[in-house]
Order: sequence, then structure tokens, then C-alpha cells
Amino acid sequence: MHDLLYFRSVKEQTYTSPKDTVAALKSLYEAQAGHLREQFTTFANGEAMPGPARAYYTNLSVQIEATMPRPPARSYGFCDATGRYETTITRPDLFEAYLTTQLEELKSNHECDFTVGLSDTPMPIHFAFPEGPHIEGAFDLAKVEEFARLLDAPDLGTMDDELVNGEINFRGAPSRALALFTGPRVDYSLHRLRHYTGTDSTHFQNFVLFTNYQFYVDGFQKMAEDRVADPDSPYTEFVAPAPGGHGPQMPAYHLKAPGQSDITLINIGVGPSNAKTMTDHVAVLRPSAWLMLGHCAGLRRTQRLGDYVLAHGYVRDDHVLDADLPPWVPIPALAEVQQSLEGAVCEIAGCEPDELKNVMRTGTVVSIDNRNWELRDQAEPIRWFSQSRAIGLDMESATIAAKGFRFRVPYGTLLIVSDRPMHGELKLPGMASNFYQRQVDQHLEVDVRAMEMLREMQDDRLHSRKLRSFDEAPFQ
Repeated sequence: MHDLLYFRSVKEQTYTSPKDTVAALKSLYEAQAGHLREQFTTFANGEAMPGPARAYYTNLSVQIEATMPRPPARSYGFCDATGRYETTITRPDLFEAYLTTQLEELKSNHECDFTVGLSDTPMPIHFAFPEGPHIEGAFDLAKVEEFARLLDAPDLGTMDDELVNGEINFRGAPSRALALFTGPRVDYSLHRLRHYTGTDSTHFQNFVLFTNYQFYVDGFQKMAEDRVADPDSPYTEFVAPAPGGHGPQMPAYHLKAPGQSDITLINIGVGPSNAKTMTDHVAVLRPSAWLMLGHCAGLRRTQRLGDYVLAHGYVRDDHVLDADLPPWVPIPALAEVQQSLEGAVCEIAGCEPDELKNVMRTGTVVSIDNRNWELRDQAEPIRWFSQSRAIGLDMESATIAAKGFRFRVPYGTLLIVSDRPMHGELKLPGMASNFYQRQVDQHLEVDVRAMEMLREMQDDRLHSRKLRSFDEAPFQ
């Protein structure tokens, strides 16, 4: 009863300043999460609790009285319909800069005020602890049953992706979504990120590289350590998973700069399922862009081992997204990302734009879920590759791009041809040439330079309207 009364005693407050609003979110969230942590400590110490302990996610809402005659240059920060918009918020300490930016855009475009209160969504005890609750020793069955009775567990019904997938119809609804992800959905992914990557979500940067090769990790680590050691550089720290043990499944490495403005590299391993899993969770951090840094099979006779492949279209035969984003949905190339990758290749490879075709080909990349497709009758896939005008084949790129499209995160793909299975060059030891090795050595530099070019762009250029859907949440 104490918790129910506490919930009812918290009244909504309205603020005109985005900074004051975020400060109120932080204060109210910490009060709720802190209450749960205190009650859990009582329980873990074997002390009697007065009854079930409950806390609630903070709620952020805004009332829009008038829409804009024309949308602003940026693709976010405005509402295209009048009415109430709201969302549940978690970890406002982690998302302080992001929330402030989003609210400042709304304030600029609509001259609106912001209301902070408590939602009716319970906060699971597991999510009240950023690193998860720690218990000394094991609970017996009776204690486990008591734990489940006294403290809320995560509810999958509050953390689905209906909004992201466009499965909610807001017509006639009392309110619309202010953000793509609810508080419970964000909390779930923050905990999954720590589990999979071996690093805390506080270290993640706004520009993310995905790879599945250890030598890119090694190269990134050396590059990062050199930059951090440079006293004239803006880089503040390099963070990697703690050594020892079995290591995380998909380790992340962070070259940090003020404002989370630099690069995180994640070794996702092989396959579209891993690519989907990691992007499902990185997306809640609302990165500025992500790129796939990997290798592919070259499908054309004119390609050499070591040639770059810049994807401008994707054939998705990976099947991991069929239920969330049907294969018939086109995944467009984003001009700003493409131009940055082309410019970075020219700069790092030392070639003029009209010489670019000597080292790189632009075209369609196929992503499959069968690494050993060559062991089947090849007549059908070869015909299919030809019909799609494909130039490269891999297992992750289309998934990474499709998830960027789905989550409204700018995306791109730059690969290197590592084998040509249709033309007698299989991925085997000793097949690599000097040209191939030189290109591999440059590849990481190219992608890092492309990220730097993207960082220099204005937000209204990088975050494209083509990624926005109907009834879109105003937050980016």
C-alpha cells in the first residue's frame, strides 16, 4: 500500500525549459529507481518487507496545439498532427544530451511546454540497477517465490517494437508516441548490450562500425590507443572489454571523445542473426550512423581480390527480418553516407574521383543465411544474382542496412572482395595478393575517415526524411 500511495502522491509538473524538464526527469527517475534499490537491499539482507515494492517509469508528455505550415529542415523535432504526445523515460542521466536536444527542437518548432509525471508502467527490479542486481549467494525456492511476489519482473508486453514496425494506429487514440522506444524496451537493450559486448552503454559513441574480423579489431585498437596518447587530439579514452574469462560474445571497443562524438567498433561475428541481435540493442542509443565493415564474395569476372564494394542496393535473403520488415520493402542508399564513403576511399587510397572505378565498384549486395551456398546446385543462385545485378555476396550487410532503415539510423556498407567462388578463387589460405593485403590495411582507415566526414555534417543533412514513416514519433 505504501508504494501505491507514493505513486498517487506524485503530481505532474509542467516546465517551459528543456533543461529544467530533463532535470525533473532525472530527479523523479532516481527517486523511483532508488526506492526499488532500497527495498531490494532490505529483501536481499533477509529483512522483512512491509509488502510488495513497486516503482514506476517516469512519463514525459507534450500537448501540441498547432502544426507547422511547412516541416523544418531537420527530419525530427516536430509534430505533424495536433494532440498529446507521450512516452515513458528511463536512464535520463545516460540520455541527458539526447533528451535536451529533442526537447529544444520541439520547443523551437511548436513553442510548447513539457509535462513530467509518473506513468502506470511498473519498473522491473532488474532494471532499477544499471548493471543488474547483485546477490551474494543463492536463493532457495521459497526465497525465489517470495522475490517474484514482492518485486516486479520484466513484462515482455511493454517492450515490443510495434511502433518501430508501424503496427500501431493512432487514429482516435488519446495520445501518440513521442519516441520510438518505451522505457522498458530501452532498459532491456541496455542490459543486453552489457551482456553481449562486455562494456557498459555509457561508453558507446554516436558512430558505430560493425565487423566480423579480428584484424579490424586489432587495427582499431592500435589506432585508438595512438590517438588517445596524442596530447593534441580530442580523444579522451579507449575502452575495451575486460580481459580474462571467456570474453563477451560480440565485444565492443570505444574510441571516446566529448559528447559521445566518436566511434564504437563491434565485432558481431558471422551471420545475419548476430547482426540483427546487436542492432536491435544499439538502436535504442540513437546513434548518428552505423556502417558495415566486412568482406564479400565478388560475383563479377572483372573484380579482383581486394576491390572495394560500395553497396547501393541490397537483396535480403537472410530471412531474419521477414516478420518485422518484409523483403519487398526497398532499402535505399543514403546519398550522404555514399558520398562520405566514396570521398574516404579517394582520400585514403590516393586516387582521383575519375580513378575510383579502378579500386571500387558500386552495386547491389546480396546477404544470405547459408554460408556454404556453393555446395548446392549453382544454376539457380547464379541466375538470381544476375537478375538482381548483384556484385557482392555476404551474410550481414543487408541485415545491418535494413535494421538502419527500420530503426531510422543512417547506414552504409563498404566491403572488400575476399574471394570469387564463381570464378575459381575460393576463400582459402594463400589466395591473398599484395593488392588485397594493401586494401585490407586501408579498409579500416577508409571507414573511420567516412565516419569523421559524417560527423562534420549538419544533423538536418545526415538524418534523412526518407527514413521517417507515417505517424512518426517526433523524437529522432
